[in-house]
Amino acid sequence: MSAARFKDLVLDAIDHQGLADWWCTALGYRRRPEHEGEVRDPTWAVPIEDPTGAGPLIWINPVPETKVLKNRMHLDVWGSVDELVAQGATVVRPLEDDIDWHVLADPEGNEFCVFAPRG
Repeated sequence: MSAARFKDLVLDAIDHQGLADWWCTALGYRRRPEHEGEVRDPTWAVPIEDPTGAGPLIWINPVPETKVLKNRMHLDVWGSVDELVAQGATVVRPLEDDIDWHVLADPEGNEFCVFAPRG
């Protein structure tokens, strides 16, 4: 038995509501529906989910500080760099001879790698 088991991913953001919307659009995710009678406080973290159930639950967590240093952990996604940039991502490092992916940053600077879709 292992000491830990994967649960969720968490991204920090100053504008956690806006970044939740951005990632929903980028990944085809949706905000996790509230349970009946539940009212989610807008200052709380926002859970977003893959509507197909295939991807992990991602929490967009409100924090008071901006991102300063390089991420120690990041997301890898299949996708279109051009579409992500049009949605507000920025290219941190383009595809080059020594890497097979682009490094992008979301609107709050969280870095992620984009791989060309297979097939």
